[in-house]
Amino acid sequence: MKTKTIFIIAFTAIITIFLMINTDAVEFNFIFVKKEISKLLVVGVCTFVGFILGYWAGRPKTTLSTYDRVDTPIKPEDRKKALSDEDRDYIS
Repeated sequence: MKTKTIFIIAFTAIITIFLMINTDAVEFNFIFVKKEISKLLVVGVCTFVGFILGYWAGRPKTTLSTYDRVDTPIKPEDRKKALSDEDRDYIS
């Protein structure tokens, strides 16, 4: 197994154990409303949002290259028009 896979499995196990230990309800103040919510739910949602934001911030940027551009095929007569007089003399 790769190190990255082992790290992901271990980290997931640690997060799961942490969530299962913290299941008691606590009072949270949501700006206008106070509610009792399980720590499991709050920590789980925060972890999930953290993973999503981390992936979004760390994903590779897509770059456009000149190799990605799709050009129309060049016809042989157009190639001849693109040559200079010196090039035509050299080829002939």
